[in-house]
Amino acid sequence: MTMVLDHLDRLAASAFDGFLVRKDLVRRYARQYPVPTYVVEFLLGRYCASVDETEITEGLEIVEKQLRDRTVRTGTEELFKAQARDRGSVKIIDIIKARLDTKNDCYVAELPSLALRDVRIDDNAVRDNDRILTDGFFAEITLAYDAIIAQQQGGRPFGIEALRPIQMSKSDALDALARGRQKFTTAEWIDFLIRSVGLEPSSLSHRAKLVMLLRMVPFVEPNYNVVELGPRGTGKSHLFQQISPYSHLISGGKATVAKMFVNNSSGERGLVCRYDIVCFDEIAGVSFDQKDGVNIMKGYMASGQFSRGRENIRADGSIMMVGNLDVDLEQQQRFGHLLSPLPPEMRNDTAFMDRLHAYIPGWDFPKLSPTEHLSNHFGLVSDFLSECWTKLRSMNRISALEKVHLGGALSGRDIEAVRKTFNGIAKLLYPDPDVNIPDEDLEWILRLSLEARRRVKEQQKRVFKSEFRNTHFSYTLGLDGIEQFVSTPELQSDEALETDPLPPGQVWAVGTVAENGPGLYRLEVTCGPGSGARILNQPAPPAFRESVRVGEQNLYTRSKELVGDRNPREEEFSIQMRAMDSDKSGAGLGLPVLVALCGALLGKNTRGGTIVAGSLNLGGSVEIIPNAVRIAELAVDRQAQTLLVPVSARKQLNELPDDLWTRISIEFYKDAADAVFKALED
Repeated sequence: MTMVLDHLDRLAASAFDGFLVRKDLVRRYARQYPVPTYVVEFLLGRYCASVDETEITEGLEIVEKQLRDRTVRTGTEELFKAQARDRGSVKIIDIIKARLDTKNDCYVAELPSLALRDVRIDDNAVRDNDRILTDGFFAEITLAYDAIIAQQQGGRPFGIEALRPIQMSKSDALDALARGRQKFTTAEWIDFLIRSVGLEPSSLSHRAKLVMLLRMVPFVEPNYNVVELGPRGTGKSHLFQQISPYSHLISGGKATVAKMFVNNSSGERGLVCRYDIVCFDEIAGVSFDQKDGVNIMKGYMASGQFSRGRENIRADGSIMMVGNLDVDLEQQQRFGHLLSPLPPEMRNDTAFMDRLHAYIPGWDFPKLSPTEHLSNHFGLVSDFLSECWTKLRSMNRISALEKVHLGGALSGRDIEAVRKTFNGIAKLLYPDPDVNIPDEDLEWILRLSLEARRRVKEQQKRVFKSEFRNTHFSYTLGLDGIEQFVSTPELQSDEALETDPLPPGQVWAVGTVAENGPGLYRLEVTCGPGSGARILNQPAPPAFRESVRVGEQNLYTRSKELVGDRNPREEEFSIQMRAMDSDKSGAGLGLPVLVALCGALLGKNTRGGTIVAGSLNLGGSVEIIPNAVRIAELAVDRQAQTLLVPVSARKQLNELPDDLWTRISIEFYKDAADAVFKALED
């Protein structure tokens, strides 16, 4: 049972003394007894919240005795009832529910493990724990038996004498979390959060850790709607079933409107009013009992309120949908979209998709292996963690985005979605509202938030392309920042060009006079104080050196026309060529080099998915392309969206097959200035 403490364990012990639990112990007892993980952690946290082996051993004896004596296994129901009768009362750990008995004007409790449906319970106990009226919660219960009442006709001999919910209600829980967080770096804190939900961060990739962070956001962000689809066995629903008593899991089947929202006949509030998160597991098999069920949910996801009868009801429960994506990712994107596993009434509804704040890429998370991915180290007790998370829902870190400008491709709903995802991750990582978020953390959190929302937008685009054409999400950090574009990794393939605009100074180019046919290049130019052009490729191919000389001289001689008042002779340009095909000569790249130089100097992005072709001479004339059809074929093979060529190539392109014309947009330019204007973003 002895374990070796690592750096993170020692750090956690100094920061959260009394709030830690060994996660391997949790798994051992959770498998033995019929209770969820957070119930076991509640007891382990009470008796074993220490790194001292002696204290842990003593605490384990107490925990094991309580779990053995108080949890009801199948077949032992009558034994517990008999003990209550013989002793007058018995202590159990069970889920407890309650309902209103209108005939007798009182509440009665239900204990499923004992098959008791008419247990007496005090009105105050129900008022203090209103979740008891929905699907109930686990609690430590003292069940009393009254022999006198048992002899009465219709008497209810069993009664709840004492009730203690399995959840930690410390008023200063969030303060303790914020104080402890100060001792961790951001990377250490992310790893510690992952350990606290039972996984070992050292076995996860960086992308898998980001998936775990996104899974945690609904716990701390109210009215947050998210979907995660991915392979089976990746633990998509584990977090929502085992970690927090504030989360409720619906596994497939019918989802009734009365249970989800409000029961019109009794006025009883539904799950979204009672829980922080309502998670639909196996979402493909979920359906509503009423035709307007999906519409009610759409309205709730959009506004956080719903109307049933005359009353307008607000709630802040987040909606989480998880399911399996059984086919190959590229194949799914080729023939459909990545939300097709949703139920039929949601699958192609772009209005429903628009209500989703994020799409978590479940395919970036590994299939869980008990020997590799489950942690044997210390993490926060789930009670304490879930209590902190529910308190964080009322906190706001959106002010950190004041220095960020989001690009024009984002609609109002896109901006709201990005802000909510950012807010959730920022609260998870920086629970103290007085601590500033460093720019380096702010930027990657923002990029992750943009990516998660863009994934939703890309599926809308596949369903209804004309309305959702522009999905090029971008941001600018600070007043003098450069516009940065954020893509979703699964959209990119090894052969395809990225469709987002390229950073200033970067250009996709085709060598037009290569001996072995055209070759694709990526040119990257940066500039700073100084003079001249410096080629970073060593040794620099002679043909590429000539292309750079031609582009540089044209920039100097036509600077007023190309870059206005800027003086290129006061800048030093650093140029690098990356050959993407077998041709590495860099011949015939004079015009793309000029475009890259102008883009770097002006700070303007290059159009995404665009290949620039053209050769210049020192006098500034655009030379005739000898192989325009082959260049167009290369552009189509690379899945470019646009090919920019000189107008002199128009006649050659008449020989281009009809099917290739439909797969790429070909634009013409008349001279170098026109090419620069058309290649760069406004």
